[in-house]
Amino acid sequence: MERIETDILVAGGGVAGLCATAAFAAAGFDTICVDPVPPVTDINAAGADLRSTAFLLPSVALLKQSGLWQRLDKYAAPLRIMRIVDSGGENHGIREQANFDAHDIDREAFGYNLPNWLLRREMVAHVTELPTARLESPVKVNRITPRTNEALVNLSDGRQVCAKMVVAADGRNSLIREQLGIDIKSWRYGQKALVFNVRCEYPHENVSTEIHRSGGPFTLVPLPDQDGVHHCAVVWMDTGANADSLQKMPEAEFNAALNLRACGVVGKLELASKRILWPIIAQRASYLYGPRTALLAEAAHVIPPIGAQGLNMSLADLATLVRLTTEARDTGKDFGAPEVLKEYHSTRWPDMAARIKGVDVLNRAAMAESQNLRDLRRTGLKMLYGLDPLRKAAMKAGLGA
Repeated sequence: MERIETDILVAGGGVAGLCATAAFAAAGFDTICVDPVPPVTDINAAGADLRSTAFLLPSVALLKQSGLWQRLDKYAAPLRIMRIVDSGGENHGIREQANFDAHDIDREAFGYNLPNWLLRREMVAHVTELPTARLESPVKVNRITPRTNEALVNLSDGRQVCAKMVVAADGRNSLIREQLGIDIKSWRYGQKALVFNVRCEYPHENVSTEIHRSGGPFTLVPLPDQDGVHHCAVVWMDTGANADSLQKMPEAEFNAALNLRACGVVGKLELASKRILWPIIAQRASYLYGPRTALLAEAAHVIPPIGAQGLNMSLADLATLVRLTTEARDTGKDFGAPEVLKEYHSTRWPDMAARIKGVDVLNRAAMAESQNLRDLRRTGLKMLYGLDPLRKAAMKAGLGA
């Protein structure tokens, strides 16, 4: 059996796993990333991820530090305003609207949005150019065996990796988390998210719009213009039955339903991609670490796609993990030792738990069917926006500032 020695093994080559690989390699660690799924780097290819990712400013700082942002910047659509709309009535009219402007907290933008298929293309290209990083795909982890000073990881191609630390970024059904015996708590909302891209009649003007009615939020997120045509990514959350029905609708009927739900905020919309369904769950691991292993991204926590909190929480985890491991290495300590991993857990757990709870509350409010609850939601939005200190505090909290 061929054995490979490395400092860090990253299991999972999604956006979070590739970010981790680039960040650890930039910090001087020999890093191997293994991914069971070959990268899909074309929007029209089978299996292309049509979702988009909004990187908030703290995440952009990490991407710059790891050298990724220099490749991504030219493709990114800035998010200058976060607009929340409360919709009601038979005609889906706008009852209340609040524009949270980054300029109010002295920022040019809250962050930047990019399509996931393009992110993966550029991240794979970047990682393959790094002298201290390797991407192995399609290869998956079969078994992890932690030891006192390293972890032995058996791969699906028969090789074995000996790593000082393993980063489990292998998804919500993480094999590594399961093999280490780390429990999870999960709950469901009876929702699914319909994900797709649209052509817009009017420019989005770098405004991300989240429309609340019932069933869940409907979010339009700016994408860069394509050949002079305005585009947005859409995440339409609804009950499972409604979402299934929307995915199966003929395109003309779907476009009519789409325009009704979108309240005309960027004019007439037309479907510009496939429609993909994602189940909505929330989940958190009981610990963010195991022997010689740190859990990252959906292996650690899963939340509904609200307020761009999911991946940005993961990248906050990553920034902490890179800092702690680098400090340990630079002072001659074992960077994969239990005390380093315990500190990772204790540093990130309070913020993680608070954000999971906050998103849970927001999602349940967005799902409200009762007119009384919807009126209460509208009143809360009006109050939040109307009080200047509260509005600014909410914007900073969303950024993690």
